[in-house]
Amino acid sequence: MGFILPDAADADSPLKFDELQVLRAQYEKEGYYVGVQTKFNYAWGLIKSSTRNEQQEGVRLLSDIFRNAPERRRECLYYLALGNYKLGNYAEARRYNDLLLDHEPANLQASSLRGLIDDKVAKEGLMGVAILSGVAIAAGVVGGMLFKGARRR
Repeated sequence: MGFILPDAADADSPLKFDELQVLRAQYEKEGYYVGVQTKFNYAWGLIKSSTRNEQQEGVRLLSDIFRNAPERRRECLYYLALGNYKLGNYAEARRYNDLLLDHEPANLQASSLRGLIDDKVAKEGLMGVAILSGVAIAAGVVGGMLFKGARRR
């Protein structure tokens, strides 16, 4: 039996409303002087949300930490990858996840997330091909009908 990677469990497990409220209250309480750890905790909770606006805010906060707190970059990478994955920004998700895997090749969560990203990209790529094929067929049918109609005149 092969080795099974753990799921990127955070992808679909939002915090309870009350749990997120605790993180939000602490973040708001600290106001302008919010600490990096408080901001990170709140961003983490937002990333886990099932609400797109909250996920976007989480990515924004993590991006801010990533830019302004070099000592915290590594721990931001996974959640930036996860947040972008959940938002459908697969190229950004892959970029952050690959940066993490460059530093930690044995990181099982990042490896699992890479699989989720690759699956989504492949699935959406196939959907794109199917849509383009359908459009091409429809254009061919319409073109054929127009051509037939023009020949009858």
